[in-house]
Amino acid sequence: MDLRFTDDELAFRAEVREFIRTRLPEAIHRKVAEGRALRKDEIVQWQRTLNEKGWATPSWPREHGGPGWSVVQRWIFLDELHQAPAPEPLSFNVNMIGPVLFTFGTEAQKQRFLPRIANLDDWWCQGFSEPGAGSDLAALKAAARRDGDHYIVNGQKAWQGMGHCADWMFTLVRTDASVKPQAGITMLLIDMRSPGVTVRPIHTIDGRHEVNEVFLDGVRVPLDCRVGDENKGWDITKFLLGNERTGIARIGMSKELVRRAKAVAAQNDADDGRFRERAAAIEIGLKALEITQMRVLDGMREHADKPDPRSSILKVQGTELRQAASELLLRAAGPAAAQCADEFDDASSWATTVASNYFTLRAASVYGGSNEVQKNILAKAVLGL
Repeated sequence: MDLRFTDDELAFRAEVREFIRTRLPEAIHRKVAEGRALRKDEIVQWQRTLNEKGWATPSWPREHGGPGWSVVQRWIFLDELHQAPAPEPLSFNVNMIGPVLFTFGTEAQKQRFLPRIANLDDWWCQGFSEPGAGSDLAALKAAARRDGDHYIVNGQKAWQGMGHCADWMFTLVRTDASVKPQAGITMLLIDMRSPGVTVRPIHTIDGRHEVNEVFLDGVRVPLDCRVGDENKGWDITKFLLGNERTGIARIGMSKELVRRAKAVAAQNDADDGRFRERAAAIEIGLKALEITQMRVLDGMREHADKPDPRSSILKVQGTELRQAASELLLRAAGPAAAQCADEFDDASSWATTVASNYFTLRAASVYGGSNEVQKNILAKAVLGL
């Protein structure tokens, strides 16, 4: 096992770092560094900058418009984005629906959507969770029935991240209620401008509007917007969720949070022995996790198409350490973190985002496959229990 980067991989890291340094707008960099929400136009601007370089779709093969990078190159790219810090390409587009379409879509769907997905000409959201069908996704109730060359869709979706910005939604609907739950699900692509689509905001505990509920009332969806065969959506869903969990450890992001916490603590005279002890413990955990990440990457060099159950360790430890790093920053900020801002995008004080991001990251151990589920996977696949 070789846990060292090759000379070519080190040169690639230097290239990525220099590109971010020279091409990332300072205003966007400052917002990400301060934990502020970016505007839609800022996200689009940066993704199009990456797309001009051919880097907006790091996991895509060359034949579908991607850079054709190795798994190690993809990890290096994301690690440099996180540590810069800089925005990732929009995950709904490039990690979720893009790979689904070039794997399961028709040629017409690939030609129609893939270039627009990469360039963020279309913003996508995910329509999976419902009231009563989140962790138990197969319990979804949104239904579609055939009507000539269309489906008629009725139902409700919840927790649509950035759904208020979206042009399209990839969603799951029940098309056969007479079979076991997983066997009667179909994936559809829904134009968010269609009659019958209503998006309502959900304001989270931190006061932000990032998630939504979506109501579908008699929405007509053309048959050519079905992905794969009818009632075969569950297999596509498992594939998509596997891509969603890629890189979820976000070690570089946690490192940046710790660095920021140290700087804030020094500024606030909070850099005492207990703070330093906690910071050191998180950094040791991140170093151990980074070694595990390298072991997983080394295995993927030879078996990139074979899932490694050890990646569940990355998800569990990665999210727990990121939560710990956000708490460290909260403690470093002290009473200043209690400040509020009516508009987070326009707030003048960095401290207004510290508590907000701390609360937001409480969900990190739930989304992308809850940590409890990941521990079951480890118990079975790694420990053989």
